[in-house]
Amino acid sequence: MSTEAQEHAKIEQLQHASPDEIEVAAGREREDLQGWVPSLASDEEIREALEKAFDYRGDITLTKKDGTKIEGYIFDRRTGATLATSQVRVLLPGTSQKISIPYSEIADLAFSGRDTAAGKSFEAWIKKYWEKKAAGEKGIGIEAEKLD
Repeated sequence: MSTEAQEHAKIEQLQHASPDEIEVAAGREREDLQGWVPSLASDEEIREALEKAFDYRGDITLTKKDGTKIEGYIFDRRTGATLATSQVRVLLPGTSQKISIPYSEIADLAFSGRDTAAGKSFEAWIKKYWEKKAAGEKGIGIEAEKLD
């Protein structure tokens, strides 16, 4: 989660220039969300949790108010004025089937799948590369590791 100072710096940066005019646009800090089950007590908590679920690079499990559980990858979200007009779009695992679920139908959310990109930032890759180079390894390249 970003600190108040980080959020203020991002807002200030974006007020003075469009992302196309600056070299590096303000980003979000990555959180370790795997296994997290957020509280969905208010509309704001639902919106915030689903925004984080959209940024998450692993599967989530949604429980609808009728008790139906849906596991998959949130690949899109559309926010509206109300929870009923907002929705997430989920890609079901092992298929190309995509379903839409209104925010208002979601009772529970769990970050159930492994974040496939956790620990695989560019900075982590560079550190590992230089460690291998310092150890005298030969044939180290710039190819990315497999995500599993």
